[in-house]
Amino acid sequence: MPLNPYLTRRKCLTALATMAALPYPNLFGAAENKMRGALMILSTPYSLANEVDYQDLAREVDFCGRCGVQGLVWPQNSSEQRYLSKEERIRGFEILAESNKGTGMALVLGVQADDTAGMLEYARIAESLEPDGMIAIPPTSANSLDDIYAYYAALCEITDRPIFVQTSGGPNIELTIDFLVKLASDMPQCGYIKEEYGRVHERMLALQKYQPDPIRSVFGATLGRGWLYEMRIGTDGVMTGGAMYADVYAKLWELNQLGREEELRDCYSRLLLIQNLDNLIPGVRLYVMKKRGVFKTTASRRGNYSFSSEQIEEIEYRFEALKPYLIT
Repeated sequence: MPLNPYLTRRKCLTALATMAALPYPNLFGAAENKMRGALMILSTPYSLANEVDYQDLAREVDFCGRCGVQGLVWPQNSSEQRYLSKEERIRGFEILAESNKGTGMALVLGVQADDTAGMLEYARIAESLEPDGMIAIPPTSANSLDDIYAYYAALCEITDRPIFVQTSGGPNIELTIDFLVKLASDMPQCGYIKEEYGRVHERMLALQKYQPDPIRSVFGATLGRGWLYEMRIGTDGVMTGGAMYADVYAKLWELNQLGREEELRDCYSRLLLIQNLDNLIPGVRLYVMKKRGVFKTTASRRGNYSFSSEQIEEIEYRFEALKPYLIT
């Protein structure tokens, strides 16, 4: 299916303009690519009155900074972004931009919406706050790859910053490897891929053939449950909702970079041990956020969580195994 010819003609102009004026040299050089490592999708904290707790959101930034992760992302599905109002998302953008100053962590703001007009509203506000990058889930209103192409092309009119293209979470349309490569070739900002579709690792390996140009970074997700394999096949990082274990994710990346394979395997195994509770004890991640003094509550808009004494005992038992890799 051919792509919109008008948008295709933008290729040279976009690339030339970006190369001439872009204040982010990391967009074009893998050696300078800031978008690598453990990028934590932040959880959204709530008060007992079901209001977003912006104080705890700022505390989460501080916690991740002390843990040593490479970046922060908000709001995505792990952040309950579909439960947030426009006003809450915008206020969260502002809090994160202010709280992240001077931390050294990359800040990636989620600007997705159901359609292009909605996405652009978030993108303009995000751009004014000067994050390190943006991420956009494809629009649920899209009916074709042409529609998705136009959506990202519109975003590239707003920003020259790195844009993560998420391959899941939108309409039931596969973002093929050819499509992702064309998108990144036409618009270099879109050379950052959060890969979550289908046979993920086969797709990651296929994308690596196009690195470092036009594909700049390939990230995994899914709570990092495949990250050991993904690191070993050479992907660029993980972007997932794991702030409660941010120090463990940071340590995994460090051990991988140092080639300390036995420690890497041990650390990864201990993380999987507690992650396996996610389907057995709903809300365990929020329990850990509260336990570690990051959140005041375990409140969520997905449901009300409470924990029996047996559940608490099991969480504590498995959390204990992480202690060699925790900052506190």
